[in-house]
Amino acid sequence: MSKEINQPQLPPTSAIDSVTNVAFENWFEYPVRAQPHHTDYAGIVWHGTYLTWMEEARVECLRSIGIEFADLVALGCDLPVVELSIRYHQSVKLGMPVLVRTRMAEVTGVRMNWDYTLVSPDGQDLYITALVTLVALDREKGKIMRQLPPAFQDALAKISGSRKIR
Repeated sequence: MSKEINQPQLPPTSAIDSVTNVAFENWFEYPVRAQPHHTDYAGIVWHGTYLTWMEEARVECLRSIGIEFADLVALGCDLPVVELSIRYHQSVKLGMPVLVRTRMAEVTGVRMNWDYTLVSPDGQDLYITALVTLVALDREKGKIMRQLPPAFQDALAKISGSRKIR
């Protein structure tokens, strides 16, 4: 006699769904290729690798507008991740080229929300969608900064476009 067991299902993550449906305007693109050290023995990219690629893209995006992460650290500011939502749509395999696309979704106070999509170079295949929230942290005090440094705010305005910075 078999008993049907209903497995609990994760609720849909609306934040990630909204990323999937947006046009790729104002996105910063960071190309990567799946190398052997990114994959498991089956040649499939390990899930943590995507997080590394996303951080690399975010750091390069900031560099493209004149914000060097090392300069922020020297000023006593850090940007730790406080929230992360990621949806895996399909696997990336060894040797495959991928575009990591990122953009700032919104800055409110000290919270910076970043959207991500990982797609094939032609944009036809979607591998990952994600939303990452960072906060500005005073490294010396170990506390959240209540306001971003003015120069940092001005630079972020360059990539936020019509998105809100308050």
